[in-house]
Amino acid sequence: MTLQSMTGFGRASGADASTAWHWEAKSVNNRGLDVRLRLPPGYDTLEPRVRELASKRFSRGSLNVVLTLERSAAPAKVILNEDVLRQVMAAAQRLHHLADVAPARADGLLGLKGVLEVVESEDDEAAIAARHAAMLGSLDEALAALAAARKAEGARLAAVLSASVDEVARLAAEVAGSPARTPEAIGARLKEQVSRLMETGHSFDSARLHQEAVMIATRADVEEELKRLAAHVESARELLASDGAVGRKLDFLAQEFNREANTLTSKANDTDIARAGLAMKVVIDQMREQVQNIE
Repeated sequence: MTLQSMTGFGRASGADASTAWHWEAKSVNNRGLDVRLRLPPGYDTLEPRVRELASKRFSRGSLNVVLTLERSAAPAKVILNEDVLRQVMAAAQRLHHLADVAPARADGLLGLKGVLEVVESEDDEAAIAARHAAMLGSLDEALAALAAARKAEGARLAAVLSASVDEVARLAAEVAGSPARTPEAIGARLKEQVSRLMETGHSFDSARLHQEAVMIATRADVEEELKRLAAHVESARELLASDGAVGRKLDFLAQEFNREANTLTSKANDTDIARAGLAMKVVIDQMREQVQNIE
């Protein structure tokens, strides 16, 4: 079985010379594919590729993808502001002539504010492109981990659903083999009911009474419901063993199961059949809940 759940979690990390990054991806059930992103400022250009990678792996689910960064101390550059230095040297030379002050020394000039500037180095376009590519590679790892988690959960759900389908088949077989469904049993119950009516002393038209008896017997017949339930069981087993996203099909099939179980229970003319029908409805309700998590 290759069912995939829509619930899971995955993470991956990476780093280059100046930046470490961490991806987290988690998903829950949803009618379609809804990808929600939380990216740091300046990394919005990654959004289209993130959505593309997610849509390649998943067809349903509400995905939350988060990127966090840790910047290391970037190497600094010391820049000499020559314009400021020339102005300071000119002022120092003028002061020397006017006030006979000792000539300015280099260490004193360089220590003045604005003569030397310390700036952090910035990555060039090639470095940024390489980092983005590495980040997307890490994202693919996180999405692969998420897919693996969803597959593992899908295998668990497949086992649960398979057991539920088997139980529906067993209960349907129990109804099909019930002695209460034999013509003799139905005839005996009708005869008993007619006898009780005749004991009241009322006069009944025998032809009309026969017609009503036939209608009651027809309404109590659940053969068609049993046939449709058998077809649904076969379809469910095929879907559970198939590849691809079958969640919507299983959801629809669970509704069909429920419809037939409701009809069967309402038509039950025997306590054992009614009990089996109610048990079937409980199992089908559990199936419908589990199916909501299948991709």
